[in-house]
Amino acid sequence: MTRFDGRADDEMRTVTIERNYLDVGEGSVLVSFGNTKVLCQASFENQVPRWLLNENKDAARRGEKARGWVTAEYAMLPRATSERNQRESVKGKIGGRTHEISRLVGRALRGIIDIYALGENQIQLDCDVLQADGGTRCASITGAYIALYDAVEWARENGFIAKDAKVLKDSVSAVSVGVVDGRPVLDLPYVEDSTAETDMNVVMTGSGKFIEIQGTAEGEPFDHAELVALLKLAEKGTTELKTIQEEALKA
Repeated sequence: MTRFDGRADDEMRTVTIERNYLDVGEGSVLVSFGNTKVLCQASFENQVPRWLLNENKDAARRGEKARGWVTAEYAMLPRATSERNQRESVKGKIGGRTHEISRLVGRALRGIIDIYALGENQIQLDCDVLQADGGTRCASITGAYIALYDAVEWARENGFIAKDAKVLKDSVSAVSVGVVDGRPVLDLPYVEDSTAETDMNVVMTGSGKFIEIQGTAEGEPFDHAELVALLKLAEKGTTELKTIQEEALKA
């Protein structure tokens, strides 16, 4: 059976990664999952947050290595969706969903970086959704990895990181899966995500390990067989995303 957009159940939307999309930032990527488009920018700083600065001083006294930090912020443009939403900065309060996704992107990236090899430096990733059609957090993680890679290489070339330091331990990407009309499907656009009986986001490393699984039964609870089917779809999707990331890095 085909889906509303003609895809097979195990088929990804068209995914593109445009590297060096902007002239500013130590890494800049426009990533598209179908009609979902996210701008990911990396900013390198030769310093760490104050809380980590104090921890590094304590570590130095103990003869231990200092470490760096990677963090992320996620946001949506007011007209990323079919109707305009007020900017959260105007509201004076960051929404819970925004906080949650920002933390998710940060955790995903820290899962594949050696923060000790990074040294006393910080890389901040900004993921701004230009157009939302489902899977924005997954697109953010997938694109942010490329921006992070470029920021690490920029820091290496400019002497902030040792030439031989293995800062990135692996790659990372993410994909949505779910049960729609009783069938497990891969990479849900909004029309499927909004009606799915089960909705799940899976973050995986390039070597096939899980960093995070977020799954919820919106309707009927899902059983073990459905869970296994969804995870197999996620593994297929992230394997394809890894290949697309590798092609982008060769460009």
